[in-house]
Amino acid sequence: MSTTDDAVRVGVLSLHNSKETKAILNAVEDLGHEPVWLRRENAAVSIEDGEVTVEPEVDIIANRLLLSNTEEPAELLGLATTFNRIRPMLNEPDAVLAAIHKFATAATLANWNIKVPDALLALSNDRLNKGRERFGDVGVYKSAIGTHGGGTWKVDLTEPVNPKVGNRQAFLQKLIDRDGDRHRDLRVYIVDGEIIGAMYRYAPEGDWRTNVALGGDVLNATDEMPEEARETALYTAEVMEMDYVGVDLVEGEDGWFVLEANPTAGFKGLYQATGKSPAPHIAKLAIERAGGEVDEARVEELSATLDDSVPSCAPNESPIIDGEAPIIGYIEEVVVNGTSGSQQTLAKSDTGATRTSIDTSLAAEIGAGPIKSMTRVKSGSLKGGKARPVVDLVIGIGGTQHTVTASVEDRSHMDYPLLLGRDILEHYRVDVRRRANADRNDSDDEEEELLEE
Repeated sequence: MSTTDDAVRVGVLSLHNSKETKAILNAVEDLGHEPVWLRRENAAVSIEDGEVTVEPEVDIIANRLLLSNTEEPAELLGLATTFNRIRPMLNEPDAVLAAIHKFATAATLANWNIKVPDALLALSNDRLNKGRERFGDVGVYKSAIGTHGGGTWKVDLTEPVNPKVGNRQAFLQKLIDRDGDRHRDLRVYIVDGEIIGAMYRYAPEGDWRTNVALGGDVLNATDEMPEEARETALYTAEVMEMDYVGVDLVEGEDGWFVLEANPTAGFKGLYQATGKSPAPHIAKLAIERAGGEVDEARVEELSATLDDSVPSCAPNESPIIDGEAPIIGYIEEVVVNGTSGSQQTLAKSDTGATRTSIDTSLAAEIGAGPIKSMTRVKSGSLKGGKARPVVDLVIGIGGTQHTVTASVEDRSHMDYPLLLGRDILEHYRVDVRRRANADRNDSDDEEEELLEE
């Protein structure tokens, strides 16, 4: 690492291994400054004789904590707040808290006369369902905190819904959709009040959500987006007090509405659509805010690439970087959530299954759905296979929430109502000796699972 005495030490607070985190760290180094990856393996705060210090030493911190897929976001917010009380931080915790909570975002923006879809958050079942008729027969049901399209459903509002998804607050929102058009929205990525790039995101076939993580298509919109959308996105970033943010908007009959302000929006789709990475611009902002200098031409040059290679500053003992992952048992106790309730159940891990599957009865009990499409599944003994409906599920394992598109099947003749496929198991190492029901004898080992084609 080549740095000078004037180099700024830019810490990126990130406990995960995302492309975005690595790209920002690499950009800091490429701009001639010192990147520091603040992770579990190396980060500490010390108070000794009244003096507070941060380890490793940094001059400024870029907050990249992912709060949406943890059971306890308050713990991570507290961690970020601790660092923020000692060092300046991009995307400060208070702003991030308002941004990750989708209803808090909507309420904030509405108070500043920024258009958002009509919505209702209620703490009681009676109040939420009493008000659902105002949204029509079909509406949007969201967990207040969610990511990658997770915790978002288009629901039949002639049926009641639950005010919580698992342990997370949920709310209803008006569906903004232009009749006859393929559903799309607009993602605008903003750093320090400047638009880095924008893209239209189109929903994949059989879905209505546009998230790139779910297979949505993207199209460059940086120079083509309407002025109303451009100004609304910039105003949203300002109102939400975000140093960097992905603002999502949707066009309705009455103009552009803001859906969310994502403080940890991904770079992959934007780079795919526009050929520009926000990483060097975030690095530049951090360096300059800490009193350092950067070469503007070099920032533009670096933004034409998305360098997500392992940074030179990566802690040597990082278990994630070394390819390890948390352990999950062959039989695991999980919590499965739908729009009308949640249930704790036993699930079987099957690395041979592409897709997670849920029993028909359990799906009905928790309000899994609605059915979004059909998928064809097969087994080794069936050449043709057969079609099964698929629905969105939120599955809690330990402290992590996973949103997957699961197939629905009659599993009443099997020992477990839920089967975990590779869409979840890819995040874990499976220990076949570990069983949550170790004292139970069953015949599940002999069942034949159907696999997705």
